[in-house]
Amino acid sequence: MVQSTVHPIGPSLGNAVPGFGTDGIRGRVGEVLTPALCLQVGYWCGRVLPDQGPILIGRDSRSSGAMVSSALTAGLTAAGREVWTLGLCPTPAVPLLIRALGAAGGLMVSASHNPPHDNGIKVFGADGAKLGAAQQASIEEGLRGDSALEPHDHARCGPSLHRPELLASYRDCLMASVHQQRLDGVPIVLDLCWGSATACAAEVFEALGADLTVLHGEPDGDRINVNCGSTQLDPLRQAVIERKAAMGFAFDGDADRMLAVDGRGRVVDGDHVLFLWGSVLQDRQVLPDQRLVATVMSNLGFERAWQDRGGVLDRTPVGDQHVHAAMLSSGAALGGEQSGHILSASHGLCGDGVLTALQLATLCHNQRITLSDWLDCSFKAFPQKLVNVRVPDLGRRKDWAACEPLADAVRAAETAMGESGRVLVRASGTEPLLRVMVEAAETTDVESWTERLASLADQHLNAA
Repeated sequence: MVQSTVHPIGPSLGNAVPGFGTDGIRGRVGEVLTPALCLQVGYWCGRVLPDQGPILIGRDSRSSGAMVSSALTAGLTAAGREVWTLGLCPTPAVPLLIRALGAAGGLMVSASHNPPHDNGIKVFGADGAKLGAAQQASIEEGLRGDSALEPHDHARCGPSLHRPELLASYRDCLMASVHQQRLDGVPIVLDLCWGSATACAAEVFEALGADLTVLHGEPDGDRINVNCGSTQLDPLRQAVIERKAAMGFAFDGDADRMLAVDGRGRVVDGDHVLFLWGSVLQDRQVLPDQRLVATVMSNLGFERAWQDRGGVLDRTPVGDQHVHAAMLSSGAALGGEQSGHILSASHGLCGDGVLTALQLATLCHNQRITLSDWLDCSFKAFPQKLVNVRVPDLGRRKDWAACEPLADAVRAAETAMGESGRVLVRASGTEPLLRVMVEAAETTDVESWTERLASLADQHLNAA
């Protein structure tokens, strides 16, 4: 192999290269996500992904999406790859189409639940799974100018085609996922948060006969996730109650996750979805080993209630790619995150908010119960609070345990709460935040310990 000392399509980005976080490369447009970076990410994805077919690109509605998508396309075609752009689509459409078309991989341009000024790049391999650590490292090496790959002949540029018609296959798969079950006359509210869900969610629910109310139902890159969607459930809750709807569903910017509210306005998070859907599969005796996979963020109340049903709960680090890996390893049929990423082995093992909403709605309707009644049969969650502490210094954020006052306070909290509570402190993989979560049987413990730990983190990790 020839060691490349000059970047094939421009100067090396050196140590300024942003790495892959828990869900791809993400950051503020113009600061982290620049045109130069996106061009080079596209190029190195083209060099690293297998040379076996086209590479797909989808995007959410962000105003910066056209720039990022165009720069990625330029980089990929400079690497000699054929690119098919899908336009506005939910993230799960990309892996589904990769597998259906035998594509070499795909990229999704989205910053998920982040505000409009951010954007990101999620990369999928030929199997439709998010890119593994080795391939991520190869791309990062290329961005830094350290790649050992032989230089590409720039005279061989690939073509680019716009293929929005391919999304019909994704919509067909959503319809097929409910096995001809209907939602005729069921009053449902959807909050599409001005994002990717606007591409198909309302169309699918209406085709199944739902009596639909749609909030924030047009693509709007300047308002995506702003006071709406899965990050702000108040508009959905209000609409469900005012319209006396049976349930409501809110999606994030790229529609790979979903949170629901019942007819009384109560939140149904990912833990509840796993418990309810898992209970149905368990009762049907189609849940291998009675096993669910969740992350360290999932509620203790959920875990203990599932164990009371004779179930097993495996926990992973935060990130749906960790859930995905654990499900493949254990053969689990269902897994996900409290935040609303739900993965089903029988539906492609990809977080899909629209599909999850369809499953929850049709399960309720065909069992002839309301979501409120079903939620009453779920578990009682332990009080839980998550505080985000802004810590711009990446080193201090990741190595927070080296801060003795904070580490000592975490140990003190764990000792004080014993088996009735727990503490989780972790650096965000997508934002410059340290996340401090406390969960306990008593609300007073939750409030006092989160306040103390967050204060110590801010005081010591942000000290000059």
